[in-house]
Amino acid sequence: MADPFQDVDAAGEAFIETVAKALETRAAEPSTQRIIDGYLAELTYADGALHLEIGAGSGAVARRLARRASNGQVVASDPSPGLIAFAKAHPDNPPNLTFEVADGANLPQANDTVDTLVLHTVLSHVPDPAILLAEATRVLRPGGTLVVCDADFEKASIGNDFADPLNACAQYFAEHFVTDKFLVGKLRPLLAESGLTLDTFRIDNRLITEGAGGLTFVGMGGNLMVQRGLIGQDLADALIVEYHRRIDAGTLYGLVPMIVAIARMQPAKG
Repeated sequence: MADPFQDVDAAGEAFIETVAKALETRAAEPSTQRIIDGYLAELTYADGALHLEIGAGSGAVARRLARRASNGQVVASDPSPGLIAFAKAHPDNPPNLTFEVADGANLPQANDTVDTLVLHTVLSHVPDPAILLAEATRVLRPGGTLVVCDADFEKASIGNDFADPLNACAQYFAEHFVTDKFLVGKLRPLLAESGLTLDTFRIDNRLITEGAGGLTFVGMGGNLMVQRGLIGQDLADALIVEYHRRIDAGTLYGLVPMIVAIARMQPAKG
């Protein structure tokens, strides 16, 4: 099965809505907000600067970026018209935030025009990350900054013991909804080959102990198991119930290692 996140609209309106709501739910988690705010705090925001997020999805990260970059302009770009429509309709969009439907491999921005470019959970869902990184370096100004934040899906878990059925859903999600669950180990060479200088490379953990963020794993993974005849709908529904039971019991525990890489274009020689 091809990663459906490569073409969200092809999966239909119901999937677009599911993805948009999942992105908003994840972005509302305190641990996710800490990760996003952590790398946004390391950026500079010059007057009139242009900041671009590729693969912006529902716009949750772009909104946080726009609030910090109130003295500049932020563009939220995504290849999915459905997700961009959802993002445009959000009631909390700052006035300096605009939206565009665009392929990250063929951006409309001119050469050397973008001050900051963000790729948040994007590269693990594309067949060839080097193509997006090459396009990023084309549009970034000399001295501009690239931020990559992505999940180490191979090490993500939401299980409390051996053979935990919730963790089976997480593993099934990583296997069938992620293009490259081993991306993180390849990222530093990819950035170097793109001509970028790496300033920061760290892991920040996304901790799931409450809220509906982990239901992306349990719900999508379980539903795919049903579609493939591995389990029945009753079991998939019971796994959702079990997820909520663990919240109430204080035993829900999920961990998703998130890589944060900040790299820069070389300044212009002068």
